[in-house]
Amino acid sequence: MLHLYHCTNARSFRVLWLLEELGLPYELHVMEFPPRQHTPDYLAINPQGTVPYLVDGGTGLSESIAILQYLDSVHGQQRFSFVPEDKDYAAWLNWLLYGEASLMPPLAVILRYRLFTPPEGRNEAVAAAYEAILRERLGSLERALADAEFLCPTHFSSADISVGYALLLIRAIGLGALLGEATSRYWQRLESRPAFRAALARQTPR
Repeated sequence: MLHLYHCTNARSFRVLWLLEELGLPYELHVMEFPPRQHTPDYLAINPQGTVPYLVDGGTGLSESIAILQYLDSVHGQQRFSFVPEDKDYAAWLNWLLYGEASLMPPLAVILRYRLFTPPEGRNEAVAAAYEAILRERLGSLERALADAEFLCPTHFSSADISVGYALLLIRAIGLGALLGEATSRYWQRLESRPAFRAALARQTPR
C-alpha cells in the first residue's frame, strides 16, 4: 500500500492528484502545516519534516517532482510522462521542472513576506518585486498555451500537474489576476478533470 503524507494545498497536492489520475490505492495522511511543528511524531517517518513524503514499501521519497516520475514509471506504465524517443520528451521534461524551478521560487518568497511571516517581519516591497518576476514567468506559460490544450501536444501529462499545482497556489493566495486568457482557460481544463476534483475532495476534512 502506498502512503502519502500531505498538507492541504502543499506541494504534496501534485502527488495526490497523480495518484487519483492513476487510480492507485493509497492511504492519505493529512497533517496541519507545517507538520514539523504540529505533528512531531512525523519526524520519525520523515526527519526533514516536509511534505510530500511517499512511502512505497521500503522506499521513501520527499521531492514532489521526483515522486511524480517515480509513480508514473513504477506504477503507471508512463501514461503521464514521455521517454527520450518521444518527440515531445524535451518539452515535457522542461515543463515538468518549470512548475517547480521557475514558478515556485517567486511564489515561495511572496508567501513568506506577505503571508507566512508575522506582521512585524513582512516586507511588501520584496513581495511585490517577486510578484513582478512571477508575472514574467507566467508570460512564458501564456505564450506556450496560446494554441495548445495542454503543455505537450499529444496528451495531458505530469508536466501539467507540476505547473497546474503552481496555478492552484497562485489562485489560492489571491493572485489569479496574473493569469492570462490562455492560461485561465488552461486552468479551467485542469480543474474540470475528475482526478483533480477527487484530489481536492480527499484533502478536505469531513
